[in-house]
This record gives sequence, structure tokens and C-alpha cells, in this order.
Amino acid sequence: MYAPSRLLACGCFLWLAMALPLLADTWPSWRGGEGNNHAAENTDVPIRWNLDSGESIAWKTPIPGRGHSTPIIVDEGIFLTTADAKSKTQSLIKLDRQSGRVVDQWVLHRNTLPAQIHNNNSYASPTPAFDGEDLFVSFHTDDAIWLTKITTTGRVIWQKKVADFKPVRFQFGYGASPLVDDDLVIVAAEYDGPDSGLYALDTRTGKRVWKIDRPSNLNFATPIIGTVAGQRQLLIGGAGMFTSYDPTSGRLLWSVDTTTEAVCGTVVWDGRRVMISGGNPASGTWCVAGDGSKTELWSNRVKCYEQSLLTIPNYVFAVADNGVAYCWRTVDGKEMWKQRLFGGGISASPMLVGNHIYIATEDGDVFVIAASPDRFQPLAEIKTGDSIFATPVAVDDRLYLRTGIGHGENRQEYLVAIGRMSP
Repeated sequence: MYAPSRLLACGCFLWLAMALPLLADTWPSWRGGEGNNHAAENTDVPIRWNLDSGESIAWKTPIPGRGHSTPIIVDEGIFLTTADAKSKTQSLIKLDRQSGRVVDQWVLHRNTLPAQIHNNNSYASPTPAFDGEDLFVSFHTDDAIWLTKITTTGRVIWQKKVADFKPVRFQFGYGASPLVDDDLVIVAAEYDGPDSGLYALDTRTGKRVWKIDRPSNLNFATPIIGTVAGQRQLLIGGAGMFTSYDPTSGRLLWSVDTTTEAVCGTVVWDGRRVMISGGNPASGTWCVAGDGSKTELWSNRVKCYEQSLLTIPNYVFAVADNGVAYCWRTVDGKEMWKQRLFGGGISASPMLVGNHIYIATEDGDVFVIAASPDRFQPLAEIKTGDSIFATPVAVDDRLYLRTGIGHGENRQEYLVAIGRMSP
């Protein structure tokens, strides 16, 4: 028989379990835990909301400074980076997962911002990564790429200079996010200089484990790890190549001479095929075999420069720079449909939630369309602020959007949680 105190404790525990929603899902890094920008299968978020009236808005939190990084969401909270050009700081911000309250802000770099970046870039574009215990945060600062390992409570474990990063021809800044794989954290630092490469550091010590030399060429792509043709591969496009490496050793698996010089998007895959899009100097979308046969399967001239593609089995979706959405069959590149959505201007990548695709534009519009290869099916168009550069994230029946309201010096960034309210 239970003692009264134990009955009371059990009753309190049950009350808390009923009062607090379950936080089952996480989004630990750029493009999520699977690297495909798919929300978990059980995720259900609204396809309509109103930022002005508050309809379906769980919370809206002002974010200091500016950044294009996507928030990551783990059990301990929500984390995203920001930078303040006036105070010349680059920081990591922690928010409470339920209320959206800013818990803390930790300045990681001060007075070392790049002298020049592209007008559409920010000083805080890379998305942090989480290894299950700690965070890895990268910044372009002090003419180098720096990586910081920091706890979820703000204690810096180590901070390392990964490589010099001093672009000469194009001073557009930086955007590649760190990638955690077991006990390695992989960082891209591709530019027109001698240190251009992919770097793997030991997550515990920050010491370099391997380096892959890359061409002296400014490239902005984030590498990604996927299982293609039965093999785990570290994939990246750009520098006139489509390339695969062994993620553990950095050994070259295969390379195809295709794509273009500068790519911002991340590789996507479908079964035995891998795809990417880019736009400088040549514009196009390319698909190559992922089995090492070094075969380009198909290509077209559609340009998705900043934004990545999105795959479902046997099909790939794209939203081009000119605002036209496409669906192609991955086996041969056959165009299933195309449809203009808006007038152009997109930096955020489309994401899949259930059978819906969410597309955010630089003008602050969010389009929801059906993830159907049979026909184009629009579901909603919602104005959500005045500008969106960060890719949306969907976790635990909430859609998280980093949006800006206002323009120029009057622009204020917010992180908005769309979906069910906290209890």
C-alpha cells in the first residue's frame, strides 16, 4: 500500500504530466536531424494564421540584432545566433521552448566583424548544431571562421579558429553551417585563398582530425551527410563539381565535373540520386548518380541560388529565384508541373510538414502548397512580417519563423511560434 506522501507525489507528477505538453521532437541542426528539411511524421501545424490578430500565434518574441540562421530546437530550449552591427557583437541566444521568453544571450565575439558582406547576407547566417549534449556555433569573424563549443547553459568549453577566411574577389561574407557526425564537427571554409577546404574537428577537444583541400574558389554551400546508394556520404556541390567524401576520414568517394562555381544550397538526395541548384556564374539544377558511377543524369537551367531543393520519394521540388515553383521526376528530370508563386526574392529553403510544403519569401510571404507531383495545388498565402531570410522549422505541432517587421534601421526581427498555445 502507498504511503500518503507517495500518493501525493504521484498525484503531483500526474498533474504535471497532464499540464505540460510532451516535447518529443527536436531540430538539432541545419535541415533537421535527418538533413532533409522534413518535419517529423507526426507534426501537424496550421496552414493559416494571422500575425496581426494573433490567430494561431503561440508567441512572438523580439530578437536583438539581425541574423539569417535557422533556430535549432532541443530539450533544453531554442537556440539561434544573432549579430549587432552597432555594438559589433556576434551572439548565441537561448529562448524558452514553451513561452518563447529570451532566457539568455551570450556574446561570443566582439569588435571583429567582417569589414564587408553582401547586402542580403548577415553577420550571423550559420545555424548552430547540437550533438546531444552541447552546441557548436560558427561565425565569420576576425578574418577567419571560428567555432565555439558551448553548453546549453552558456559555458564555453572551447573556441577554435578553424581556418583563415579572407575572400579577395567577392567579399560577400559566409553562410555554411557546422555539421556534427558522431565525434566530429565538420565545417566548410571555401574561398579564394590557400586555406580553402572542409575541416573536421574533434568534438571533445576541438583539434583538427582531417582537412579536405578544396579549390581556391568562393563557395557558400553547407555540406550534408546522407545515405545514398547504400553508403553514408558527405556531399557538397560547387566549385564546378558535385563531390562525395567519406565523412569519417575525409577520403574522396567520387566527383563529377558539373554544377557551377558558387553554390549556396545544400545537396538533397532520393534513393540513388543526388541533386543541387546554383547560380554563379552559370545557372542550373543538376542531378548525378550517387553510386560512384560519376554520371550526370540530368540538368536544367532553373536557378535556385540561396535556397535548397526539397525531395520526396521519386520527386524533387524547387522554388526558383524568379518565384516559380517546380516539381521534377528525379529519375529523368521530367517536369511534372511549374507555377509562378510570387515576383521573386527568396533566401529561405522550402520545408516539408506532412503532405504540405512551406515556402517563405524575402517579402515576408509564406506560401503553403501540397507536396503532390500530380498537379500544383495551392493551399494558403499568409503575410508574416516584411522579410524572411531564415528557413522555417516545424517541431511539436509548431511552425517557427524568424521574420522581420519594418525596413532599414527600423527593422525588428522576431521569432514567431505558430501553432497550439502553451497550457
